[in-house]
Amino acid sequence: MTRDRRPVLLRIDPAVHDALARWAADEFRSLNAQIELLLRRSLSDAGRMPKQAAPLPRRGRPKADEREPAEAR
Repeated sequence: MTRDRRPVLLRIDPAVHDALARWAADEFRSLNAQIELLLRRSLSDAGRMPKQAAPLPRRGRPKADEREPAEAR
């Protein structure tokens, strides 16, 4: 079951944005994924991570056994 994701408008300093974008690129993540990862770490560190929160989506391509079968040609 897929959970809906909520969009959030975030206003941050351009230098902070650039630093986050570089960090995300270094770890092969999107900026959104990097921000969510950092927010989840902060929630966990503070003991405030909701138990019902879905896990982060897996990164990269699905494993071969998780892919949908190719159509017959």
